Amino acid sequence: MFSPEGPTLRELAVQALSSVEHGYDLLAPKFDHTPFRTSDPILDAVASALGPLGPFDDGLDLCCGTGAGLEVLERVCRGSVTGVDISAGMLEVARRRPATGERADGPRVALVRGDARALPFASAPSAPSDAPAFDLVVSFGAFGHFLPGELPGLFAQVHSVLRPGGRFAFPVVAPARPGTRAYWALLGFDAVMRVRNAVWKPPFVMYYRAFRLADVRRELTRAGFDVETRALPEFGRRPDGSPRCRMVVATRTPAG
Repeated sequence: MFSPEGPTLRELAVQALSSVEHGYDLLAPKFDHTPFRTSDPILDAVASALGPLGPFDDGLDLCCGTGAGLEVLERVCRGSVTGVDISAGMLEVARRRPATGERADGPRVALVRGDARALPFASAPSAPSDAPAFDLVVSFGAFGHFLPGELPGLFAQVHSVLRPGGRFAFPVVAPARPGTRAYWALLGFDAVMRVRNAVWKPPFVMYYRAFRLADVRRELTRAGFDVETRALPEFGRRPDGSPRCRMVVATRTPAG
């Protein structure tokens, strides 16, 4: 897809007709050659924005995929870095990353197969066994797989593994402007997905426009987070002055 190394249209169609888990198992060997992988400029911008908020000890990449986001955690965490994903195929690719576990002076890196809606963590290697596991959770590009009604449970899971004062951070790109080509393309995709899901109820679900910032802020607050957004200046601003890309920073309150 969009490159000789990427998946073909037929391969993407087979993936879309599979479950989320099996679909990504199929896509894993070619995933890093698709536009679905979070771009390096976004990863670098998030790492730079997280730096002043640290130091962090133990970090989690939620829905880590092939491990691109692990590099962000390796830059800002000094204790341990954990990636969790439901796809064994994606994790296998992540394990082949040259940086994983090879830096003697870097954080310990672990990869865990698990569902973000039922996280399999109680503590991290540097934490007491009865303590929440992490003081930083990040996620990149995974939220389109969660229906709006699943957000409260998802955010509750993140809250449960964060230490008091811990951060949950992720980038959010400004939505396409109404009337633009990108707007109509995303609207059409979501409309097709909604009709398909209503008629067929397939196991693979993906939306692009359901993860709206106002809804996200509300649900994070309900889950016990203090929420702020920070502009990522590397991407500039739109004509109306709003940032083209923000980082959401949700902090688990000390009393939470």
